[in-house]
Amino acid sequence: MTMHLIHELEQLKRETFSLVALVEENLSLAVKSVQTRDEQEARAVVGRDVAIDAAEVAVEEECLKLLALHQPVAIDLRFIVAVLKLTNDLERIGDLAVNIAERAIVLCSLPEVPVPFDFSTMAIKATLMLKQSLDALVSSDVDVAMAVRAADDEVDELNREIYHHVKEAIRAHPDHLEALIQLLSVSRHLERVADHATNIAEDVIYLVEGRIARHAPDIGTS
Repeated sequence: MTMHLIHELEQLKRETFSLVALVEENLSLAVKSVQTRDEQEARAVVGRDVAIDAAEVAVEEECLKLLALHQPVAIDLRFIVAVLKLTNDLERIGDLAVNIAERAIVLCSLPEVPVPFDFSTMAIKATLMLKQSLDALVSSDVDVAMAVRAADDEVDELNREIYHHVKEAIRAHPDHLEALIQLLSVSRHLERVADHATNIAEDVIYLVEGRIARHAPDIGTS
């Protein structure tokens, strides 16, 4: 490996981790804006999405440049391919953060409704999955990546529970229909965040072990 390639790979890592930080912060603030009914914060989340999109494009262009100029092999090639894949998931999580913030803006315009389910538990689990998947990327830790993968089922189950709770709440309080639908939408967006966090975790497994984890539920078992 040439010194020039080493330098450019380090630059790619820095740009990727910068994108990671932007996405993680924006998602956290989007969830908070729902929980606190903070319209100003929600609008700030929407505004920051431009920076996330620009950062995602910059990382992707850097990956393509490295592939074209250096024709890397082995672990370096896997790293670049993994980054190309996970930037798409990060961009989608950024979009989901915006969607959640937009739901917060709508909720701020409606009468406050008692949440008929443990919304915070799902929010915590989904955001933790994202944090852990990114930690796994930074440390190349397959065990953490596999734990993220396993946690996706828990978030899916919480999403199903919330759906049933919302249906019951709509029957009991039809006057709160719009607010309840907005909260259900937040739940669905968080479930999608968990899916993308799982994708990132699987990209880490590919990066470290060179094998594709998608559609392989028994990966890591003997």
